[in-house]
Amino acid sequence: MALNPTKVLGQQGLIAGRLPAYEHRPEQIAMAEAVAAAIASKSHLIAEAGTGVGKSFAYLTPIILAAASRRKQEGDRKRIVVSTHTISLQEQLIRKDLPLLNAVIPVECSAVLVKGRSNYLSLRRLKTANERSSTLFGDSEETEHLRRMRQWAEDTHDGSLSDLDFRPVSSVWDEVKSEHGNCLGRKCPTYKDCHYYAARRRAWNADILVVNHALFFSDLALRREGASVLPDYDVAVLDEAHTIEAVAGDHLGLAVSNGQLSYLFNRLYNDRTNKGLLLHHNLVESQKLVHRLRFVSDDFFSYISHWLEEQRGNGRARQPLGIDTPLTEDLRHLAVQLSSYAQKLEDDGEKVELSGHADRLITLSLTLDTWVKQSQDDAVYWAEQSGRQRQIVKLVSAPIDVGPVLRDELFNQVDTVVLTSATLSVGESDFSYFRGRIGLTKSEEIKLGSPFDFKSQAKLVLADGMPDPGGQAREFEQAACERIKHHLLETGGRAFVLFTSYHMLRACAGRLTGWCASQNLLLLCQGGGAGRSALLDRFKREDRAVLFGTESFWQGVDVPGDALQNVIITRLPFSVPDQPLLQARVERIRQRGGNPFMEYQVPEAVIKLKQGFGRLIRSKTDTGQVVILDPRIRTKPYGRIFLASLPECELVHDHGSKRG
Repeated sequence: MALNPTKVLGQQGLIAGRLPAYEHRPEQIAMAEAVAAAIASKSHLIAEAGTGVGKSFAYLTPIILAAASRRKQEGDRKRIVVSTHTISLQEQLIRKDLPLLNAVIPVECSAVLVKGRSNYLSLRRLKTANERSSTLFGDSEETEHLRRMRQWAEDTHDGSLSDLDFRPVSSVWDEVKSEHGNCLGRKCPTYKDCHYYAARRRAWNADILVVNHALFFSDLALRREGASVLPDYDVAVLDEAHTIEAVAGDHLGLAVSNGQLSYLFNRLYNDRTNKGLLLHHNLVESQKLVHRLRFVSDDFFSYISHWLEEQRGNGRARQPLGIDTPLTEDLRHLAVQLSSYAQKLEDDGEKVELSGHADRLITLSLTLDTWVKQSQDDAVYWAEQSGRQRQIVKLVSAPIDVGPVLRDELFNQVDTVVLTSATLSVGESDFSYFRGRIGLTKSEEIKLGSPFDFKSQAKLVLADGMPDPGGQAREFEQAACERIKHHLLETGGRAFVLFTSYHMLRACAGRLTGWCASQNLLLLCQGGGAGRSALLDRFKREDRAVLFGTESFWQGVDVPGDALQNVIITRLPFSVPDQPLLQARVERIRQRGGNPFMEYQVPEAVIKLKQGFGRLIRSKTDTGQVVILDPRIRTKPYGRIFLASLPECELVHDHGSKRG
C-alpha cells in the first residue's frame, strides 16, 4: 500500500486505527498534503495553521514518508531538519509526536534531538579538572559540584546537561564541558566513550534532526564561513516561524560584554583567589598581562557606560566614534603568548587547552575591533546596560535586514523550507510582510483556520470611550486600571493582563494591588523575581489568579482549561521606537521611499497581537474573552487590519459608562 498523509491522518487512517478517541482534522490533512507537495516539487512553503490544527503531525507525517521513500529509492540518507523556538515544543516532538508516528507508520525512519556541543560533558576535561581542582576552584560549592559530577559521569545516559539532576555552577561546567577549541578528536584517550561524538554519530546516521532555532541559525552563520555544526540537509521545517527574523538577527550579528571578558580573565588567572589555568603552567608574564587587561577592560567599558549616560541625558542616539583603547591589541598579545607556549608542550591535552583559550581571546579581540570600527556593512551597532547598578555593559551589532542573508544562505541553498506558525499573515491572508522580512521571494502559501469554533467559544471585547494611549498616557493608564477591575470581576480572576512595557505593568500593579487583595484575587507579576515557568505553574494551581505579563507571555504560553478564561490586552503591541535596531530598520524603509509605520510597525504589531489573542482558546472545550483596551483598534484606520487578522468571534463593545 502506497502511503500518503491522508492514509495516516484521515478518518480511517493509521492513527485512527491505533487511537480510538482520535479525531481527524481536515485542516491538518490539507497542511500535510501541502508539505508533501512542497517536498516533491522542491519548493518552499509558508503554512499558517490556527490553534488546534495539529501542525506537528501535519509536517512530521509527510517528512517521515519522504525520508523513508527517498532512502528506499535512492539508496542514500537525505536528512531533514525540524527547528523549533521553544524547548517545550522540541521535547513534545522528540518524546511524544515522533515516537507515536514511528509506531503507527510502517516505514523505517530515525529521529534524534541535536543539542549544541557545550551541552555535553568532556570526560578528558573532567579528569583534568579533578587533577587541577586546587588551582581552578576556590569555594566549597565548586568542589561539591565537581564531586557530584564525577559520580554522575559514571552512569549518565547521554552525558548532557539535561541528564544532570542539578544545575552546576558555570565556573565548574565551563571547565568540564565539550568545546570545539579544546578537543583532541580521535587523538583523545576518551574518544571511544565521548558523549559528544556519540551524539554526533547519531545525528549523522539519523533521518530527522530536531534542533532549536538558536542552533539552526548558529549553523547557518558558520556555513557562511565554510564550517557547520549540523550535517547537510535538503529539507528544513521551521516551526514557530514568526520568531525567525529576531533569532536569525541575534546569530548573524555579534555581542560582547564586560562580563564575558572578566569571566575569561578569572579562568586564566584570578589574583584575588590565586586560582586559574596560568598558575598551573607558571606563566608569570601572562599573569601580569591578565592583571593589566582587567584595568584596560574596565577603562574601556567605563567609557562606554559614561557615553550611554550622556546619551540618555541629551536624547541623542548616535554611536561613539574614535575610541582609542589598547584592549584589542592586548587581547591579541595574550593570545600570542598562550599559543606560543602551547606549541612547546608535549601533552596534547594541555596544548589544545591553551590553544583554545588563545582562540577565544582572538575572537573577542576581533569582535571588539569590529564593534569599535563598525566595520560590518549593513549593520547597526549599539550598547546596553543591565544589572541592578547597570554594571553589565554589552556591545551589540545586528544586521539591519536579515532577508538577503537568509535568501542567499538558506532559501537558495536548501531544496525545501517549510515555515509554519499560527501567526504569519497580516489581514485576512497576506504573507507579503513575513516573506519580505525573511528574504523569501518565491514560495507556495496556505492558510488554514482553526478547527475550534471561535464564534461560540470566544468573545472579543473592545473598550469604547478610552483615552488615546499615544497622546494621553497618564489618563489612559488610570482608565485602563478601572476597566481591568471590571473585567477581572467578570471571570473571578483567571486572567492574563498583557502589557507592552514593564513601566505600565508596574504602575498598574501598584494601583491594583490593594484592590486585588480586597477581592481575594492573587496578583502575580512578571519581573518580581520569579521566572516565567514558576509564575505559570502558580497561576495554573490557584483558583482566583491574575497574571500581569509583558513580552514573553504574549507567545509560547499554554494554559488550557478553566484556569485561563480572560486575556486583557492593554495596548496594541507596537515595538518601542527608541530601540536602535528598530530605528535602523525604520530608517532603511524611509530611505527607499516607503512608509515604515504601515510597512513594518503595523504588520509586526498585528502578528504579536494574534499571538496574544491565541493564549485564550487552546482546546475545543475552552471558553472565554479577549479584551482590548486600546481604543486605536477602532479609532485609527490601521485598526481594521488588526481586526481582520483575528479569528471571527462574537464582538462586544464595552462602554464602561454605567458602572458604579
